[in-house]
Amino acid sequence: MGRLSEDKTNRTLLKETVSIEAPDEEAIEIGRLFQRAVYEALRIHKRLGNPIASWKDGRVVIIQPEEIVIPADESEDQI
Repeated sequence: MGRLSEDKTNRTLLKETVSIEAPDEEAIEIGRLFQRAVYEALRIHKRLGNPIASWKDGRVVIIQPEEIVIPADESEDQI
């Protein structure tokens, strides 16, 4: 087991695999999907009358369903 952590080949391969460069198309698509999921969650909470928790000025605040602001869903234009 000790040899695996000392193997320079594995460390080099790991560094090459985890390099941080400009976001590729997959990363951009993941961001779009995440934004879509947040939009849908806000819509569902508002429709069902459930409050949401948010972070404001370093504290958790509860936003009542009638106060939930749903941003325009730009992804619907792309479908």
